[in-house]
Amino acid sequence: MQLELLGTRIWKTRDELANAIFEWIECRYNPYRRHSGIEMHSPVTFESLYRPSDTTE
Repeated sequence: MQLELLGTRIWKTRDELANAIFEWIECRYNPYRRHSGIEMHSPVTFESLYRPSDTTE
């Protein structure tokens, strides 16, 4: 986060920084971080593995 977000610019307000941190965590970090509760897969990988196929017969 330090290299990808915090060191990229100067933040005008604390609220602007807080919103940027929240967005970075929720949109860029958490979807790809592995979670032990879902067999050490990232949420994106887990959903793709266990989502029913969209094909109809």
